[in-house]
Amino acid sequence: MTQNNDDLEYCSDFFKALAHPTRIVLVEDLAEGEKCVCDLAQKIDADISTVSRHLRELRNAGIVANQKRGNQVFYSLRTPCILNFLQCIRKLQ
Repeated sequence: MTQNNDDLEYCSDFFKALAHPTRIVLVEDLAEGEKCVCDLAQKIDADISTVSRHLRELRNAGIVANQKRGNQVFYSLRTPCILNFLQCIRKLQ
C-alpha cells in the first residue's frame, strides 16, 4: 500500500504538535469542555502568552479549534479520539 506524501506529512505534523508535555496537559484539560486561554493558563500556572503559543501549535495541527468572543479566545478539542491514543500509550509504561 502506497501512502500519499501529503497524508504522511499531516500525520507527522500532528504528532509533532503533541511533542510537548504542556500541550498534552492542554489537550486533556480541553477534554472536559471548552475553556478560555486565561482559565487554561491559570490551571497550568503559566503566563497567557506561553499558553497561547502552545494552543496555536495545537490549532495549526487541527487538534483544537478556537472561537473569539469579545476580548477572550475560547478553545475546544476537535479530535477527542486523541484521548484514546494517550490512554493507550500510557498503558505501555
